[in-house]
Amino acid sequence: MKEGYLPKDQRKNILLITDDIRLPSGVGHIGKEIVIQTAHHYNWVNLGSAINHPDVGKKFDLSQETNKEIGIEDSSCFIIPANGYGTPDLLRHVIKEEKIDAVFIITDPRYFDWLFQIENEIRKKTPIIYLNIWDDLPAPMYNKAFYESCDALLGISKQTVNINKMVLGEKTKGKIIDYVPHGLNPKMFFPVDKTSEEFIKFKNEATKGREKDFILFFNSRNIRRKSIPDALLAWKYFIDSLPKEKADKCLFILHTELTSDHGTDLTAVHDYIFGEDNNTIIFSTQKLSTVQMNYFYNLADAQILLSSAEGWGLSLTEALLTGTPFIANVTGGMQDQMRFEDKDGNWINFDSEIPSNHTGAYQKHGKWAFPVFPSNLSLVGSPQTPYIWDDRCDPKDATTHITTLYNMTSQEREELGKEGYNWAHSEEAGFTSPQMAKRVMDSVDRLFENWKPRQNYEFIDANKIKEDRVPHKLLY
Repeated sequence: MKEGYLPKDQRKNILLITDDIRLPSGVGHIGKEIVIQTAHHYNWVNLGSAINHPDVGKKFDLSQETNKEIGIEDSSCFIIPANGYGTPDLLRHVIKEEKIDAVFIITDPRYFDWLFQIENEIRKKTPIIYLNIWDDLPAPMYNKAFYESCDALLGISKQTVNINKMVLGEKTKGKIIDYVPHGLNPKMFFPVDKTSEEFIKFKNEATKGREKDFILFFNSRNIRRKSIPDALLAWKYFIDSLPKEKADKCLFILHTELTSDHGTDLTAVHDYIFGEDNNTIIFSTQKLSTVQMNYFYNLADAQILLSSAEGWGLSLTEALLTGTPFIANVTGGMQDQMRFEDKDGNWINFDSEIPSNHTGAYQKHGKWAFPVFPSNLSLVGSPQTPYIWDDRCDPKDATTHITTLYNMTSQEREELGKEGYNWAHSEEAGFTSPQMAKRVMDSVDRLFENWKPRQNYEFIDANKIKEDRVPHKLLY
């Protein structure tokens, strides 16, 4: 029997509001792993979001599939499809009909404006749990009301946990604020036997039968903040430094969309930088199975992600679990996955003195990581998010790391990847879905044990209200 198992009639009923967990989005995937890995301990209902969801008005039972996955006989997992993330009336209906004990939300807080506006009503009977992330500093004081509206804040990155605490200030009292990093299924991403017939066939198809000495891999959406043109430019600098016969044995595979309104036209970028005859770039645009994605990471000598803003960076976690070293910008949750150490040799935590390591305060890190420190922190914003750093790196710094990895032997690269793999599975990191689920259960159980319903009203001394100011150094 799974550790923490409770009979179905003794479990709390939790409503998960996020993307439909059957869909391949990042938050949908994480939601699915949390549901599956904790279905022996909680009963779940997923208010499953999609744009113009085709199944609105239906209800799907995933209990039998979940039973097979985790080896029990009485899981209770349902999906109620929804357009967007729901409405107040839909939420009230589901809470009543499904006898919900807690509401669990994942994704950007602006998608839950409607929920936070009725939090006083909901929290009189039902606590709100928020698995949250924030990409960057300065501390978003404009999120304060959102954070105040939650009973438990589970921060995906160490930076986010610190942001939650700084923004809330005295309002942290009575709230659960814990670190719950993303975890992926180790049965889906893992090192494979590279001598197997199936893997060799995949490798030959992916490289079009050409023998390669070094393969770099990128896997993410074509959106502006992913800085894909910078990665292409870094590769161009690297290729130009090699004699042609050596350059021809290098390959950069990018699994992404060629064109996106949220990003750019990568075909135009490629043709402009490399010319149409360049054979060191391959774009993979077709939808791939998890097996194929796992093979791509195993095929690669290194992974690269130069995002200027990144809450976590799941492709780095996938690289870690497959034993693949990575090159990444030091920003957001990506810095957690590099395991920077403080002056005492401990995995870093953040505070108001050093709220992020994107300025390079700490230099020592895990051997599997090749960090690119931003060369510029630009303060940008929008009406909904008035200020946030945009951490832009210099592509030439990424080129230096590509060259370093290229000059290593394959055995040396594999040793670095093995260290990352072992750490990702360790109790300290815990970047697998079972470890993530255990952290969720520890936090949520503690919430249920200590939660006090929201009062009908609270008195606020208007004479003591101060305008919010940045609660940390701006130069650190």
